[in-house]
Amino acid sequence: MTNRFSRSLASLGLALLLSGAVLGEPSQSGLDLSNLDRSTPASQDFFQYSNGGWLKANPIPADKPRWGTFNQLYENNQSLLQAILIQAAAHAEDENSRKIGDFYSSGMEAPSQAAGLELLKAETQSLAQASTPAQLQSWVTGLHQRGLHPYFSFGSAQDAKDSSQVIGQLNQGGLGLPDCEYYTRSDEKSVKIRAQYLEFIAAVFQRWGEKPEVAAKKAQQAFDLESQLAKSSMTLVEQRDPEASYHPVTPSELAQQAPQWDWDSYFKTLGAPAMGRVNLSSPKFFTGLAQVLKDTPLEAQQSYLQWQLLRNSADYLSEDWSVLSFGFYGKTLTGALEISPRWRRVVKVIDSNMGDALGEKYVAQHFPPAAKAKVDDMVVRLRKSLSKTLDGLEWMSAATKEQAQAKLASFRAKIGYPERWRDYSALKIDRKNYLANVWNSEAFEVKRDLAKIGKPQDRNEWYMSPPTVNAYYDPQNNEIVFPAGILQPPFFSLSADDAVNYGALGVVIGHEITHGFDDQGAQFDAKGNLRNWWGQQDLDKFKGLAKAIEDQFSGYQVADGLHINGKLVVGESIADLGGLKLAMQAYADSQVGKPAQVLDGFTPDQRFFLAYARIWAMNLRPEYERLQVNTDPHPHPRFRVNGPLSNLEEFQKSFAIPAESPMVRKQRNRVW
Repeated sequence: MTNRFSRSLASLGLALLLSGAVLGEPSQSGLDLSNLDRSTPASQDFFQYSNGGWLKANPIPADKPRWGTFNQLYENNQSLLQAILIQAAAHAEDENSRKIGDFYSSGMEAPSQAAGLELLKAETQSLAQASTPAQLQSWVTGLHQRGLHPYFSFGSAQDAKDSSQVIGQLNQGGLGLPDCEYYTRSDEKSVKIRAQYLEFIAAVFQRWGEKPEVAAKKAQQAFDLESQLAKSSMTLVEQRDPEASYHPVTPSELAQQAPQWDWDSYFKTLGAPAMGRVNLSSPKFFTGLAQVLKDTPLEAQQSYLQWQLLRNSADYLSEDWSVLSFGFYGKTLTGALEISPRWRRVVKVIDSNMGDALGEKYVAQHFPPAAKAKVDDMVVRLRKSLSKTLDGLEWMSAATKEQAQAKLASFRAKIGYPERWRDYSALKIDRKNYLANVWNSEAFEVKRDLAKIGKPQDRNEWYMSPPTVNAYYDPQNNEIVFPAGILQPPFFSLSADDAVNYGALGVVIGHEITHGFDDQGAQFDAKGNLRNWWGQQDLDKFKGLAKAIEDQFSGYQVADGLHINGKLVVGESIADLGGLKLAMQAYADSQVGKPAQVLDGFTPDQRFFLAYARIWAMNLRPEYERLQVNTDPHPHPRFRVNGPLSNLEEFQKSFAIPAESPMVRKQRNRVW
């Protein structure tokens, strides 16, 4: 996904952490009581109390950087998708079946993997022959047409201040490390990672066939150019400000700001429609890019570009290339000890590139209508909860409440799968060349994406495939989206009691709804436009409440010297706390007239909070903890449980927790 605010702001944050696990036998309520650590008082560390048994019984598998209870869901989905792909490869019942079956076979068969090397050889030869800046730009444009993004990326985006329209947007990019601050931090671990990264680049060049001294020189050139790009890049915290990412410019203004690039030629060759303006998501970056292009010798640029090509292609070649790439991006950055089985990596690629074709078959086989109906009802109840909450806020004026209610009234939910499946008839898939299939798929998506520029926004489009185990809120469409993949245990089960379903999926739904009113989403109005709809006093109060959440999480230490970045996680933490409050109210409303049953020794309220804590049970490797804290806008799972719960009086009462306990904050934080 490109770095577009509306596409990446508010996902639940599961994509990297889902892999596989086996839960114990469910109890009366749907909870697995063996997960508990009854030796740890709930009043001291509720994360440990709820999950300590599971954490002890489930060490991290060798091929994973972290391991959580809900991984069973992802693992199960992967197996279901593999079965669909194997069947399609053996017997295609339609054109989409043939394509996904051929795609899977190409990824699994050695001759097809090896065929990609010929494509790379042709590309590197073409790069070596580029002897002028114009020829180099033409080569880069060819990569952009296939979804590879050295230097920067370009694509469609909703106009932040006119959400009904789609414009073109230029985004910073071109880095091989996870974030620009990896190039600038001076702590010992960051310095070591940079040294290991440089060694990794050289190893890739050597694997390509360069002599050690040539490989070392090219690696240094590539790393130096990336470091220059990083200096001009916006940090992850800076990118959280939507105003800071909105800078529409005309083509002539763009040419003045970044004159080292022939933008007219680029857009025409890429296939973009004529545009009266383009949004620069980071003007500082493109000014810096122009200087880099001006100051960097052609030979050094070629080294950087060749590195970007090899880095982005390694996973689609033979297994030795994948293992080489895993050595840095897996072992060094995440701490994983072994590479995942190839079939899992291939399934993931197909889901990313032909998700609707694969998802249509997944939904038909594994998503019953009764599940969708139940989730639809939960969404209705959560919306009513927020409406009641808004009416009852003491700190918000009547005028601002009216605007907030208008936004909530225009909000919508997409559950399970899209109304219209994507048409892949123009996509060519070759059973004999895996890399070619990846490039063809990316080129197909680039062309589809560019065609949206200058047209009205399609509000029926989905940005996750149906089998995805995740969810998101899109502020510019003012909608929450829940793919079918997440609507299964441990998040949701038709057989679980309501307390468990609301404590897990209900909180997730509330989390996504609350994103419409977190520190970022609250800047967008009912139509999805970036516009201030707040009274100034209300806005000041809101910012103060958000700052208290930021400060709370900045105070948490994950490991020695490793603190959570409150500025990075504040939006997700507001959403977690809001989601809990909304789900509690929705659950209570759903139980009116029903007896409060004690199941498995726990009251309904206790089961609610146990279900919430359960979905975040997770073991993490130290390397991955550091990566997560540095780059993930979601808090560490321990504090994703203990942090918001320590603010809730309802939680304290449900477990009779003494006021002086660690799980009770003296100054409770609440936004919504």
